Amino acid sequence: MKRAVVAALVAMLAACQPAPLMLGEIDLGKPMRALGTEPFWGVEIKPDEVVFTGVDRPEFRAPNPGARIQGAVAVIAAKDAAGAEIVITLRPDQCSDGMSDFVYPMNAEVAFAGETLKGCAASQTTLDERPRP
Repeated sequence: MKRAVVAALVAMLAACQPAPLMLGEIDLGKPMRALGTEPFWGVEIKPDEVVFTGVDRPEFRAPNPGARIQGAVAVIAAKDAAGAEIVITLRPDQCSDGMSDFVYPMNAEVAFAGETLKGCAASQTTLDERPRP
């Protein structure tokens, strides 16, 4: 009897968990990475933080407020404590970084410090599992 009650409570709690926020087949709640070339830049998108790095650019860190789905795209708009903002737009579509044969599952656009940078994005798991040259 006690096990049945515990099992029922566990099932009820599991049902209360929000469904993952998905963009196509990409779970937006998992770590991701967006990157581009010319100029080289990257954004590490963690569940709790967004970190932008680039050649000849200062590192930018801000809390990740989570993605919002707007039609067929996901948008992450993060601000740091000083009010500086980065806006990352992800679109589910095949993307090439122009330097490798790897095909990324998303296009990325990053608006930061008066610039709009274009590149590709994938989950960190996808990037970790890709074949190495």
